[in-house]
Amino acid sequence: MHEADPVVRPYGDRRDDGAVQVSFTLPVRAGELASEAARALMRKMGLASPQVVFSRDLGEGLTFFVGYGRCTHQVDLATLEVPRLQGEVMDFGAVNRFVRERLGRKVVVVGACTGTDAHTLGLDAILSMKGFAGDYGLERYPEFRVVNLGSQVPNETLVARAVEEGADAILVSQVVTMRDVHLANLTRLAELLEAEGVRERVVLIAGGPRISHELAVELGFDAGFGPGTTPSQVASFIVKELDRRRVTGFRDGR
Repeated sequence: MHEADPVVRPYGDRRDDGAVQVSFTLPVRAGELASEAARALMRKMGLASPQVVFSRDLGEGLTFFVGYGRCTHQVDLATLEVPRLQGEVMDFGAVNRFVRERLGRKVVVVGACTGTDAHTLGLDAILSMKGFAGDYGLERYPEFRVVNLGSQVPNETLVARAVEEGADAILVSQVVTMRDVHLANLTRLAELLEAEGVRERVVLIAGGPRISHELAVELGFDAGFGPGTTPSQVASFIVKELDRRRVTGFRDGR
């Protein structure tokens, strides 16, 4: 892409050729009719010259497809607005100094993978001593006290433990998203905190591969972090939000 040209289309063999690859499953028995249905669907997606290059019978009347086509649409980058968290990301040392100088006490963080979600990789990347991508996890921060509840934690258990620990922040990781179960889990957690009268006492954060800041805010959270998030990004947000609340009186002091 040329910096002077903000209008872009997908790139395959050459600039602006629109070439894309798609994959999907149709509830149609494998065969010529299924392949024609796949091509018809790709045309409805806005793909010119659609081709089915791979298909597999999944059984039970389902067929998986991989197809190619040429996208007929383009995007003007100048018209886009990316929802994101604002503010400088502090490093390990700066976060700890900020806590000592601005908050004057340790920050208590309680984290969990809720519901049936057993995938702790993302949660541990943020909380564990090792951290992620050379960035220390919150357990290593001397000015933080971290309680990692692990996987498959009921929302009720997480809320009770957060209240018991006097949590400043709650981190929830959601990887399992089948049938939007992550949306139900996150919504339920926010509702439970409201019902317990502690929602405004905690910084509530969600994370996962299908979590964005915009989505998290819509579900009643303070922030959302997606793939590639580092511990220092989360730590910076937590301490700055706690300080903001301290200054504005949003959160009662303990």
